Amino acid sequence: MTHPYRGRPDYTYWKRAVATPDLADLDPVVHAPFTITPSDAVATSGSCFAQHIARALQRQGYNYLVTETAPEGVDAETENYGVFTARFGNVYTVRQLRQLLLRAYGIFCPQESAWEMAPGVFVDPFRPNISSTGWPSPKAVEAAREEHFDAVRTMFETCDVFVFTLGLTEGWIRRLDGAVYPLAPGAVFDCRDEEYHFVNFSVAEMTEDLLAFIDDLRMVNPGVRVILTVSPVPLIATAEDKHVLVSNTYSKSALRVVADEVSRARDDVAYFPSYEIITGPPTASRYYAADLRSVLDVGVAHVMSIFSKHFLNQDAVPHKKPASEPPRAVAAERLRLAALEFEAVSNVVCDEEGLVDDD
Repeated sequence: MTHPYRGRPDYTYWKRAVATPDLADLDPVVHAPFTITPSDAVATSGSCFAQHIARALQRQGYNYLVTETAPEGVDAETENYGVFTARFGNVYTVRQLRQLLLRAYGIFCPQESAWEMAPGVFVDPFRPNISSTGWPSPKAVEAAREEHFDAVRTMFETCDVFVFTLGLTEGWIRRLDGAVYPLAPGAVFDCRDEEYHFVNFSVAEMTEDLLAFIDDLRMVNPGVRVILTVSPVPLIATAEDKHVLVSNTYSKSALRVVADEVSRARDDVAYFPSYEIITGPPTASRYYAADLRSVLDVGVAHVMSIFSKHFLNQDAVPHKKPASEPPRAVAAERLRLAALEFEAVSNVVCDEEGLVDDD
């Protein structure tokens, strides 16, 4: 008998592609829609796991874009320079990423500009762990933020490839303006709970946000290509009244669906299956440390070998950009007009480690 599954390639059959091959041969990438050349400027953002891609690019001599560097005399590692392309820290949720772009261009201006951690010590609410010492005043926080936003705009406008690792669905929002934070405010400073509320973003909300982000990004950088990944690192804790295993399953499943929906809906948006490589049945948790959360170096090496095999190409012809790139002022104005519909109400460094309340 003939049927639609007969004669399909080996990679379409579970036994041939997953159950039979050795773990080291597991390669779930079938087609990479584009490749990265050594001259391409690659920017990264997202959860903790995104940092591995940045390090792999640097090790292999690729053009990892860093737009915010440490001033002379400042220790770059201690002060989190170069962890991501710009010094924004972990960007865990899609809404947080979208708001980063809108904040950088002055389209969305949250009402909270600084949190006081201790007398005379202030931090940026949207990157609370970025500085080891904080700043002496809210004005100093704002001045540092303006320098940071210039680096963020440079990143968005000049990168050839933007890699984003989706990490969490759970987040915390300020009720008055809809600003989303990387951490629950109470984990950083004493606050009034009624000012903030918990949200667990739905697939529809995240898909809308990510599509809007990509469309906005392409207003300032029409030729940018995007790679989406999903972090295989489980939730450290859940704010819902559910078992953390159940919450983690929802979170990773929802993020995986969002990445798939968006990569299907937009050209030059690729999904890279780092999540499947680490969490798939063939690994039997062998790529996790004893805490069943930290990804071991052997797992990271497997992921990056597959990424390099399919996405890094020393001999590829450089991607052709659009004939004319819009000037920064024109691009920013286009972005501002398009974003009027945005409703505000609506070492691996991991900020969420601050949620742990015991050993």
